[in-house]
Amino acid sequence: MTTLRVALAQINTTVGDLEGNSFKVIDYASRARERGADIVAFPELTLTGYPPEDLLLRRSFINDNQKALHSVAERIHGITAIVGFVDGDQEIFNSAAVIHDGRVVSVYRKQFLPNYGVFDEKRYFEAGTRSQVFTIAGVRVGVNICEDIWFPEGPTQSQSLAGAEVIVNINGSPFHHQKRDIRQGIVATQAAENAVYVCYVNLVGGQDELVFDGNSVVFNPEGNVISQADSLAEDLLFTDINLEELRLARQTDPRTKSQSLPDSVDPVHVSDEPVQQSRQPLPEHQPTLLDDDAEVYQALVLGTRDYVRKNGFETVIVGVSGGIDSSLVAAIATDALGPEHVVAISNPSRYSSEGSIADAQQLTENLGVKLMIIPIETGHAAHLQMLGDAFAGTTPGTAEENLQSRIRGNIWMALSNKFGWQPVLTCGNKSEMATGYATLYGDMAGGFAVIKDVPKLMVYRLARHRNQLAGRDLIPNAVIEKAPSAELKPEQLDTDTLPPYEILDPILEAYVENDRSLDEIVAIGFDQAIVQRIMALVDRNEYKRRQAPPGVKITPRAFGRDRRLPITNLYRNRARDAAPGPRRP
Repeated sequence: MTTLRVALAQINTTVGDLEGNSFKVIDYASRARERGADIVAFPELTLTGYPPEDLLLRRSFINDNQKALHSVAERIHGITAIVGFVDGDQEIFNSAAVIHDGRVVSVYRKQFLPNYGVFDEKRYFEAGTRSQVFTIAGVRVGVNICEDIWFPEGPTQSQSLAGAEVIVNINGSPFHHQKRDIRQGIVATQAAENAVYVCYVNLVGGQDELVFDGNSVVFNPEGNVISQADSLAEDLLFTDINLEELRLARQTDPRTKSQSLPDSVDPVHVSDEPVQQSRQPLPEHQPTLLDDDAEVYQALVLGTRDYVRKNGFETVIVGVSGGIDSSLVAAIATDALGPEHVVAISNPSRYSSEGSIADAQQLTENLGVKLMIIPIETGHAAHLQMLGDAFAGTTPGTAEENLQSRIRGNIWMALSNKFGWQPVLTCGNKSEMATGYATLYGDMAGGFAVIKDVPKLMVYRLARHRNQLAGRDLIPNAVIEKAPSAELKPEQLDTDTLPPYEILDPILEAYVENDRSLDEIVAIGFDQAIVQRIMALVDRNEYKRRQAPPGVKITPRAFGRDRRLPITNLYRNRARDAAPGPRRP
């Protein structure tokens, strides 16, 4: 019986850490070899980390990554390793090296370069033009990279027609809500239509705004999952692939009997014999898979942890108001870093309710984090006095309200500077960022915006999810139940400025995520005047979002990474012509 044992090394790399990434490759390859694997596959651009962005414009970086590859290859023996790196000289390629017995046997170059959403690979890479089918442990194996497998007439088809029985696809596929189902549907279809096993290995970990969720998976030629790695955690997934049934089926399968095999595929011989003739059967693997809200929550935790730790920080600041957003951010930070590395700051003003102050105290007690209470009344009064002459004869409004938020921002940054607590975590959600319901240099002041891509209704779901995990009201129930308010003036509510979030969030999803027009959104069933106003708010506040800190991508179209509109923009439509409503710069 011909069995190929494949190990998928779902590792957390760091962009630019050539030494650390190389060490992980050597370590995981050794562990895979010890358990009898014939092949160990690593994610896309393993050695450089993904995405390396403009580091790819530095010749020294390209050279160093190639030196790292050969250094790694010299230390890998007794197993075939597939490792992502940057190949080329004047022109560079997103590539996969096939390593065997201490040397690089061959290199595959990615053929389909994504250039949409968060991807801009055509800025850096040239596209490869040829594929290979490798004979590894007596099995014909095709290797390709990420986007290559999304195209029906791409390398997977060519390699399978040229005899590949197994496809190894290495990936840096970033997370967004419900991405796993979309991704697996594409890969399953490719496995079934090409009558091949597909081994899909994905990166895991946080890189600036992006989080990679892992969820590496192996599909059989019927398009069914036969093994799967954990969600949002490092894993080494082993799978034994029995080739006998596939080979028997292929004898009568017309898909594998092309009259003219692709001439763009080169055969490459690597090895004939399995690594171990006799090896212990693999134990049953039960992956840790997460449902929608659990996966989003864990992505926020992982993204926050990696942003803080990979940038050399230890302790973070969260301004807690007693509201739902800051409560959720404080919980995420605590789960990511531990309570000893979170400092909560409460800055009550003349308009802060006793309930909100008590809720903030209860939250921090529940989380076990340090709480500092620094009232801002003295500073607020001083600012109003300083501005008294300049503001004379005017009606108090947004400018006076925002003073409070900016005073808080100053306090957070002063504490950050004084004690080295970095970064300040901001607490604005996507609904607020979309409409500009946030204060520049106030509640937007900080280093990392944890929930900037989380719509308000999802914020509530995630808070309830975290309480369910805890088996108690970790986030006080009063925080979840009370009407949201900035508390910058007496009896203020979010609904004074914005429609209820049950109306706002679907409109934002239609406009921001799906690029629906005014007429299309109204046709869904929303009031035209409300839709016009919300669209105008979104358009007019692009300048503000450009100044927001980075934050974890959760939705398919995150501001900044995915959705990029000009600030200076005179294109007029019925939304822009509508009255914009109050602005909160």
